[in-house]
Amino acid sequence: MDETVDILLATYETNSKFLKQQIESILNQTYTNIHLIISDDNSKSEELKNILEEIAKNDKRVEIYFQPQNLGYIKNFEFLLAHSKSEYICYSDHDDIWNTDKVEKELKALKQNNVDMVYCNCMLIDENENILQKNYFKYKNMPLVKGNNQTLGISRYLGLGCSQLFTKSIKEKMLPFTEKVMAQDWLVSFIANENKGVCYIEEPLFLYRQHTSNVFGGRNLEQNLATWKEKYGKSYKSYLQYRKEKVIGHAYLDGAEMCLEYATKEQTKIDLKKLIKYYEKLEKTKYINLSISTYFKFLSGKNMLKKSIKEIMIFHIPILGYLRYIM
Repeated sequence: MDETVDILLATYETNSKFLKQQIESILNQTYTNIHLIISDDNSKSEELKNILEEIAKNDKRVEIYFQPQNLGYIKNFEFLLAHSKSEYICYSDHDDIWNTDKVEKELKALKQNNVDMVYCNCMLIDENENILQKNYFKYKNMPLVKGNNQTLGISRYLGLGCSQLFTKSIKEKMLPFTEKVMAQDWLVSFIANENKGVCYIEEPLFLYRQHTSNVFGGRNLEQNLATWKEKYGKSYKSYLQYRKEKVIGHAYLDGAEMCLEYATKEQTKIDLKKLIKYYEKLEKTKYINLSISTYFKFLSGKNMLKKSIKEIMIFHIPILGYLRYIM
């Protein structure tokens, strides 16, 4: 295996210590034929700029772009994808730490399984590299898919973006981003599932850092709700608004609408339209919704029992979700 792997890393006002650790872990990969493309989204920190310039100066595998104006998280990754030329691509967070064999093992798994995307497990760490969770797949009840899955492939993102390695052909189907793109990693897994498929590696291949400034991350429902309650209170009306905006709306409905714009198969389009109607009805549910069979058709799968129990309660019996997570 001597093909170049592009690693795409977006930065914005990044903690310099975390960034150095992550870039060092990337440049020390056992698979050395990598091309690290970094796009800084108009950070104001001169220290950050100097660090990036010094890294690029010392390693010819590193390419740096400094954006003249802030693009935002999604558009910055679109910029990175547009500048990727290699047959294989990885997304990277700016503050994790990769195992030295992450790229090697993912590329090997992708080729052996003849798929368009592979995603791996990870461990959660805090700001001081203390281990919070040893098995992200188990902690988050991540869907585990090998090959193609017509239902889970349209209703779930498969693998954290920073865990994915995917083919150039997927990138070409993604660009340019439409206005509906809300998660570039979800889009990768959706398109890969519609094509040659996906596979996963159960072994944790990187340390996924959690801290107060995470935009996304490994936070659980209770942690997210605690933040919401502090700002909007803990009334039932407030809970329903959280459920509508943050759970069903952004995390599910927006994702389904994004996938519909990129769908190429007629059956996928039909299923996505059904799924969108299902989510729209759930958004309006105040106490109970009996269409649980739709949930089992589209949203349940391997490794997801605990997640399914929690989601069914939140989706279909919101009053129970309120009593369980708010009161």
